[in-house]
Amino acid sequence: MSFTVAFSSCQQQGNDLPCIDIRKNYPQKDVPLYEIADISYIHLSSNDNDYLYNGTIRAITKSTIVIADYDSGNILFFAHDGSPQLHFNRQGNGPNEYNRTRHLFYDEIVDDVFVIDDSKPVIQVYSSTGQHKREIFLPQGARINNDIISFDANSFLFYDAGIEYSRAKVGDFSEKSNIAPFYLISKEDGTVLDYFELPIAPLFLGVFIDEKIVYNRDLMVRLVKCPEGVLVCNPENDTVFLYNKERSLVPVFHKIPSVGSTTPKTYLNNIVDAGRYQFTTIHTARAGDVVPGRFPVKHYIRDKTTGEIFGQKIILPDYQGKEIIISPLNPRFSRYEGGYYFSLELLELKQAYSENKLGGKLKELVATLKDDDNNVFVLATFK
Repeated sequence: MSFTVAFSSCQQQGNDLPCIDIRKNYPQKDVPLYEIADISYIHLSSNDNDYLYNGTIRAITKSTIVIADYDSGNILFFAHDGSPQLHFNRQGNGPNEYNRTRHLFYDEIVDDVFVIDDSKPVIQVYSSTGQHKREIFLPQGARINNDIISFDANSFLFYDAGIEYSRAKVGDFSEKSNIAPFYLISKEDGTVLDYFELPIAPLFLGVFIDEKIVYNRDLMVRLVKCPEGVLVCNPENDTVFLYNKERSLVPVFHKIPSVGSTTPKTYLNNIVDAGRYQFTTIHTARAGDVVPGRFPVKHYIRDKTTGEIFGQKIILPDYQGKEIIISPLNPRFSRYEGGYYFSLELLELKQAYSENKLGGKLKELVATLKDDDNNVFVLATFK
């Protein structure tokens, strides 16, 4: 069940493996979003104050959109036309409760709402009315931070962030300790269905803790859902792997030169695979820099049909001057079974409307919204 995968260069993986060479000066293109995706706008009704929220979409199913409110802990259910359906709140410190909704998944077929609270080694499962159904305990010592994916109807795939905390606690950042463990667990009872590791190589791009680590980096997105399975990546590997539905790891994308040979250190932050395109970001880790979010980053698009790579500049045609970043790191951009979604802040939209920067259906929608309304979402199905 346990295995480790390692690759170190494009040549070792075969010349046909898609590769981005960050030494090249790729041209930038202006790409209207409608040219690469079918788009629609959606607003979740706030006519009932119970359905106002500060948060974003956490799940989209065939008939339901689920929101987790950051402030109140409310979990809200809407129909696809934006009409409110149900809501519940089990926030608290008691049994069968959550402190915060770090991650949320919804299986509407069996009416299971999975809530992951990163302060607890357990996944709480509720019905859509808030009835507690069961607890799913993580493997001993495991911890979920940012990376967990609904792999299929029966299992979750997650990166065990507990190893990072244990390294920091004992100060062990040796090459031997530098592995990235991943678990596939049952959605029913937490049974471990599969386990694998990606090595982190001699270079460790960690966090700056008590001056033991000299590099800091932006948040790494190790897992990204795609139609064929899950894309898996670590910053030190320079390689994106597909963990496919047969539970095999296959290299699918690569970066050169290696992160260890670049000064300053540059790393690949996974890819978004959508339609005929792959979207990726290249980050720079700075020595001694302890403020995340201030690192240089470049965004690229690869056309899978032609192999062409160019700088990313995606334009939302109904919003003059608005550029959309498609990146694994963008917290307002995520995949659902039918495509992808990202949010537009209402305050920003109202300002743009007053400056006559909006057009088409987006302008028509914003004209109907109150100043204290919910945000607008863009749904995109890539061609």
